[in-house]
Amino acid sequence: MTNELTTGLKALRQSRGWSLDAAAAATGVSKAMLGQIERGESSPTLNTLWKLARGYELSFSQLMAPLTSPAYNGDKRLEPAGSGIRVRSLIPFDANLRSELLELELAPGCVRESEAHERGVVEHVIVISGWLSVLSDGDWHRLGPGDVWRFKADQPHGYRNDSAEQPAWLHNLIFYPQGRAS
Repeated sequence: MTNELTTGLKALRQSRGWSLDAAAAATGVSKAMLGQIERGESSPTLNTLWKLARGYELSFSQLMAPLTSPAYNGDKRLEPAGSGIRVRSLIPFDANLRSELLELELAPGCVRESEAHERGVVEHVIVISGWLSVLSDGDWHRLGPGDVWRFKADQPHGYRNDSAEQPAWLHNLIFYPQGRAS
């Protein structure tokens, strides 16, 4: 994980006056793991990053902000540990629209199942290239270039690159409920 993210997480926790215990209670990430992430000794998984965003009541792009400002070069991608996914914020969280747009690259054969996000979160998946399946409502839905899938992300869901040879690229438009990710 990048130094920018580890430094940003520690600064975020301290700006709220939270101890590691308080941050662990708010995020559901253990105190030991939070300490390791802040010291750059451990790289968080994608699930851990979502827990951190939810616990701090931030959108995913707000959590990624240390990667994108002030010297953002337009090509920084976050690669959570062991995920097989690279993430880039295309349009950071907009408080008025309650949304953000992410670009995801799934490695060949990558399967990513996610825990439910907070109540009311809705995701739109727009396939740019490759073939992938989206898990929603307990079923996998196969999508190809140009296909769009909308689903409630406040339930378990997932993404699967159906190719063993080519990456799959998608845009993920996320809408947050009022009063969250502000």
